[in-house]
Amino acid sequence: MRVQRILTKPASSIPADEVDLALIEPLIKKYKGKKGNLIPLLQGVQSIYGYIPRSAFELIAHETGLTLSDMYGVATFYAQFRLSPVGKHIIKVCHGTACHVQGANAISTALKEALKVNDGETTPDKLFTLETVACLGCCSLAPVMMIDEETYGKLTGSSAVKIVKDIKIKETQAKGE
Repeated sequence: MRVQRILTKPASSIPADEVDLALIEPLIKKYKGKKGNLIPLLQGVQSIYGYIPRSAFELIAHETGLTLSDMYGVATFYAQFRLSPVGKHIIKVCHGTACHVQGANAISTALKEALKVNDGETTPDKLFTLETVACLGCCSLAPVMMIDEETYGKLTGSSAVKIVKDIKIKETQAKGE
């Protein structure tokens, strides 16, 4: 199963980035002119914003001489890079062989319905992003999902939805305090 990571919306429907580009100036200064700077620059930008905004690509190109095509080529090749904002919590549903055989599709379907998003999308409240991944390396716990750094195994569609709902309740309570 392939995760679509490139937006297919027309550019005019994508809102302009509203990020403080001053935050990446020290990063650019650190790597400007250094050989092999492309991936560290992209990783640094993503660690600051949670994704790589278009305006950051443009600033890096202007300041370092790297081409937009080279940067987008790397950013779209490696699954670690994100080109759009993500939710506070990243839900990764494993679809490796063991998980697939044990019912990963039911988990993904239940989460899509509960969150009202498709694979690779973020909920409107920016709380969750749902992703399909090839393997999480927890085959003995199949089927598995990870939310942030926490692994949940031996899931069903309903147990996965319950976990997500519990997180949402905790988030709501935390905001109310």
